[in-house]
Amino acid sequence: MYELKIITQFGAAHQLRNYHGKCEFLHGHNWKIEVFVKGEKLDECGMLVDFKILKDHTNEIIERLDHKFLNEIECFTEINPSSENIAKFIFDEISKGINDNRIRVSRVTAWESDNACATYTVG
Repeated sequence: MYELKIITQFGAAHQLRNYHGKCEFLHGHNWKIEVFVKGEKLDECGMLVDFKILKDHTNEIIERLDHKFLNEIECFTEINPSSENIAKFIFDEISKGINDNRIRVSRVTAWESDNACATYTVG
């Protein structure tokens, strides 16, 4: 099994609803996002997927989050824009564009600081 990873980042503000503590107030993070894809077979070039393709798909999603107030984005109007939910959102959105019969998004990690992150994975 092969696994590739790219790293990107974005800055955004959020506040956590129904949370009692500092994070209930408007604040921001510079999230670092790690996207992993896996697969068993390489293509005719000897690659699982071109990093550029993975980066392009990821950047399309990140652009929707970067420098935004996340609570006002449709996907986070009902659920909290926590690191856990951000990781799942990015995982689901990238999966729509990249998954095929050869490769799959295997996990996404959202780092909200240098020492705190959340990972979403399936199975």
